[in-house]
Amino acid sequence: MTTYVLVHGAWSGAHGFRRVRPLLQAAGHQVYTPSLTGIGERAHLASPQVTLRTHVQDVVGQVLFEDLRNVVLVGFSYGGMVVTGALEHLADRVRHLLYLDAFVPDAGQSLYDLTGQPVPAPAVDGSWLVPPPDREFEDPTVAAFAVPRRTPHPIGCFTEPVRLLRPLEDAPFTRTYVRATAGAGGPAVGAFQAAAARARASDAWRYREIATTHMVPENRPEELTELLLELS
Repeated sequence: MTTYVLVHGAWSGAHGFRRVRPLLQAAGHQVYTPSLTGIGERAHLASPQVTLRTHVQDVVGQVLFEDLRNVVLVGFSYGGMVVTGALEHLADRVRHLLYLDAFVPDAGQSLYDLTGQPVPAPAVDGSWLVPPPDREFEDPTVAAFAVPRRTPHPIGCFTEPVRLLRPLEDAPFTRTYVRATAGAGGPAVGAFQAAAARARASDAWRYREIATTHMVPENRPEELTELLLELS
């Protein structure tokens, strides 16, 4: 039995893995999908104080309080920032680290550093929430469920740099990058392409592709599940 910890992306929640969870569980594995504070089902907790570190603590807390070990840790999209930050506390509990069409930061980099975007100036009303961009879903029924559940995201999560004690390639666990070959759209594309190139060029990484748009867990749950079972 394998223990999976699946970390969702920005503007979303644990429900983003609702089509993957039962497939892994049916195969006899444990699956945890921590909800990140201030977005998705925890949008009622949004505040200017919510940052990347908050979300790192969300994931670290679940792993430590459940005493999870030998974990396959998956970060989807923005979740790549979160799982990277969590390694400071969890590296000895991770068996395999998988970035799913995700940001792969080095120490001291923020999400906006990776996308090359300037930090937006505060709005006139002092708004600290970033509205969700449009996303492409293959199935209109899935889109009808997912789109209304996309919530604004606290900007501090995108501006705070990640803490990483050593390069990912030096960590004792194995690691994989999975690229959605239809792309993500928007400023994140370059960051995902760079992360994919990094993985392809290094013997320390495995590299896989899924032929769909960025919303892999909702577009291709069966294919993603097969890949997770293969790699772990």
